[in-house]
Amino acid sequence: MRNSAKLDITKDIQSLTNFRRKSAQFLKQLKKTKRPVVLTVNGKAEAVVQDAEAYQRLLDIAARADVYEAIRQSDDDIANGRMRPAREFFDEMRQRYGIPR
Repeated sequence: MRNSAKLDITKDIQSLTNFRRKSAQFLKQLKKTKRPVVLTVNGKAEAVVQDAEAYQRLLDIAARADVYEAIRQSDDDIANGRMRPAREFFDEMRQRYGIPR
């Protein structure tokens, strides 16, 4: 069962100094909980650290979101008549750039 990736402010917000002192402990925590750790400098959030597997999962989610957004935009273009036949587009490109048929 996967641990929750929600931030636990009692454990997941730490000073950079504390992280440096106890980096091995934090790496174990990151691997076990899959939750990121927010690192602070002078009380301000400066960086977020997470394990490689959790980061890869985040990248995968972002990539899927990009695909879904492209599909949504395409659907919107179709619904609003912002499209034309591919043949028309290619004919225009051939003419514009002098590409023979």
